[in-house]
Amino acid sequence: MHTKIDYKTLPDLVLKNQGEWIQFFKKNRKKIEASDLKIHAIHQRISDKTNCLECGNCCRSLGPRITDKDVERLAKALRMKAVDFIANYLKVDEDEDMVFKSMPCPFLGTDNYCAVYENRPKACREYPHTDRKKFYQIYNLSIQNASTCPIVYEVLEEIKKI
Repeated sequence: MHTKIDYKTLPDLVLKNQGEWIQFFKKNRKKIEASDLKIHAIHQRISDKTNCLECGNCCRSLGPRITDKDVERLAKALRMKAVDFIANYLKVDEDEDMVFKSMPCPFLGTDNYCAVYENRPKACREYPHTDRKKFYQIYNLSIQNASTCPIVYEVLEEIKKI
């Protein structure tokens, strides 16, 4: 049976394990670079047994970068003009990226359902990125994301076994 990881305890678990993950990567970088298919299989297995609606932590705490295409898609879905969508929901952050004005995400319901799921931003569709090609390139970002996402935490733990 799958033991659920409480997203509220993730920061403490990550603090406990991040040194080990960093050392593992340093010692096994070449192996990890050649293991995308194995890592994708790990991601799929863990994702399949994880109900994101029980967590929703990413939607409560991470502000995704919103692209122009995201604006077009979301504005159309909400039957708004793009300029109005931007005015109502977005701001420009310190990196000059468009992000939501406030967190949690304005489209996250109390039941953790996304009101714009079919039209959600690209960054949301791709999260938690553990099935990305050349995963080794975002290994350090994944260590950061493990504090937010139980899937990432479990993937990093499983990678140590490859």
